[in-house]
Amino acid sequence: MSRESPQRSADTTAYIALGSNLGDRERTLRSAIAALRQLGAVDAVSSFYETAPVGLVEQPDFLNAVVALQTALPPQELMAALLRMEQQHGRDRSVSAPKGPRTLDLDLLSYGDVAMETPALTLPHPSLTDRRFVLVPLAEIAPQWRHPVSGKTAAMLLRELSRRDGESDQPLRKSQSSTASS
Repeated sequence: MSRESPQRSADTTAYIALGSNLGDRERTLRSAIAALRQLGAVDAVSSFYETAPVGLVEQPDFLNAVVALQTALPPQELMAALLRMEQQHGRDRSVSAPKGPRTLDLDLLSYGDVAMETPALTLPHPSLTDRRFVLVPLAEIAPQWRHPVSGKTAAMLLRELSRRDGESDQPLRKSQSSTASS
């Protein structure tokens, strides 16, 4: 990965993963989507998906989604805004267990075609290609999105993950109110 610090004046498409497994998960995700509109234009919102926890499995299931956001914020400022948004929704990273339960988790998956690695931010997200709960909603709203390093589309990455795991491309359950428009 190259180390770059893009300072862009034009809007850039960022893909953001949202997850919640504490409290009113749907309300939390809808609130986060509304808050994202303060950072730019929300171009697309995936369905909401019910997903089992990964890592620390003794916790409630998650509700996950992915949003496409057009923003003029540089990636580091966008990430800082996402972390503030998590805090505003009750998440305290200093006391919560990694991979543990959380009111809101926001991951910056990609920012345009930027590939960067700093102590605070790696783009694209280093676990993106291994997370079905990210790839399914990403492929739903942006099947032709290309990974900035591998050049593979979201749909291709999902197929590869499905072959590795021996699962279908769509093993996630859409939430009862799977329409995420708000």
